[in-house]
Amino acid sequence: MDVVEFRPTPDQYAWTFGGVAPTHRITPGTALKLWTEDAFSGRLQRTSDLPSQVLDMTQVNPQTGPFYVEGAEPGDTLALHIVDLTPARDWAASSTIPFFGALTGTDRTALLNEPLPEQTWIYQLDRAKGTVLFEAQRSQLSLELPIAPMLGTVGVAPPGREVRSSLVPDTFGGNMDTPEMRAGTTVFLGVNVPGALFSVGDGHYRQGEGESCGTAVEGAMDVTLIVELVKGGAPAWPRLEHDEDYAVVGSSRPLEDAWRASQVGMIHWLRDLYGLDPLDAYQLLTQVSRSPLANVCDTNYSAVTKIEKSLLPRADAYGGMHRHLREQAAALS
Repeated sequence: MDVVEFRPTPDQYAWTFGGVAPTHRITPGTALKLWTEDAFSGRLQRTSDLPSQVLDMTQVNPQTGPFYVEGAEPGDTLALHIVDLTPARDWAASSTIPFFGALTGTDRTALLNEPLPEQTWIYQLDRAKGTVLFEAQRSQLSLELPIAPMLGTVGVAPPGREVRSSLVPDTFGGNMDTPEMRAGTTVFLGVNVPGALFSVGDGHYRQGEGESCGTAVEGAMDVTLIVELVKGGAPAWPRLEHDEDYAVVGSSRPLEDAWRASQVGMIHWLRDLYGLDPLDAYQLLTQVSRSPLANVCDTNYSAVTKIEKSLLPRADAYGGMHRHLREQAAALS
């Protein structure tokens, strides 16, 4: 298999989905070994750094890409299999940012309250233990937390010549911020423009469901993934397949509409997998699905609907693409 390695320089970052020329043209079946910068562009490095002083809000959430996939046409399905996610630094950062987060007034939820205080937490990585160290800044507590690397942002160019900020999740994927986007995941995204033009970024060394304060344990990441293409079959919302479950991510506001989108997306996937009538799928979904949150702080919120494969008959989504990519990943390593 072809292997492409790419470590972008700052002038090569993408800040939007759509409206960006591709950095590479690749064929389906290509493996990519990439480096991604953290959501803060590496500017939060110590607890004394405050977002209002060191961040340029036009340069947050840099993406690596986009990549043009030969043969990808609107209506096709792009399959990206995450082979490995490895922290690329021995530290990561999280912060409260004025008027941003789920438990503070924001520009969308306008209140008379002053913003929460700015605070930065630096997490030290222990590679031998596979942990990051939480150290309280205003009280006395330190905890070693297991790392759980994930990508906050995976997406393609949106339709209709749209250009969307890399901070936004929507039907094209984008900044979904779900811990489900981990190594071993195959994500299926509908292609909207020739070449798909996908980008990835926003590595998190770990993140709780919901990403309450708006920032995870944000860190640079070494990313290995395999790119494949399925002709036709584009899903309306991003679909994720793991060895143990199927998942759909919906993004919208209010939060219940994000959840509804993920639920309807799963009903459609059950139809595709088993030929179920939508009402039968609705009934089955009601009894077996789980609904972890992804983020409740971005421009759109993201919610996930999951169903364990062990509860369902065996099926080969997209012709068994996930299984094929798992085999390819094993060969790559």
